[in-house]
Amino acid sequence: MRLTRSKGFTLIELLIVIGLIAVLAGAVIIALNPARQFAQARNSQRWSHLSALMSNIQTNSAENRGIFSCAAGTVPSSTTPMQATGGYNICSCLVPTYIAALPFDPSASGAGYTDCTNYVSGYDISRNPTTGRITLSAPSVELGASISMTQ
Repeated sequence: MRLTRSKGFTLIELLIVIGLIAVLAGAVIIALNPARQFAQARNSQRWSHLSALMSNIQTNSAENRGIFSCAAGTVPSSTTPMQATGGYNICSCLVPTYIAALPFDPSASGAGYTDCTNYVSGYDISRNPTTGRITLSAPSVELGASISMTQ
């Protein structure tokens, strides 16, 4: 009687390989930390938005002899949300002359832009009464960072 061994893997060998792949995949997922990567991407987007807004405020100021000119009046000296109602309506000062659409915070609740009468940017604006410098900030920043810029 002749015994023949079939070629292939045993169930134990397959289970060990699957277990090793699962452990390695778990380690890679933990190392990459997708939630942190997404939060960093949203913070980068906030920096980009504030930079675009500040650039357009500076362009408006340059065209008006160094003074930011806006139909909404002067920028308040206390930190105020940029929104259509209940805040500082910066939209009419920038859209469409300096920017096509007003950027808004990627994760702030209620933030969005439809037009200058219906938007919430999720960003704040203030003006230093002594120096006249304008500061933009993102209150919904993630990962304990601080995002603001001053002109």
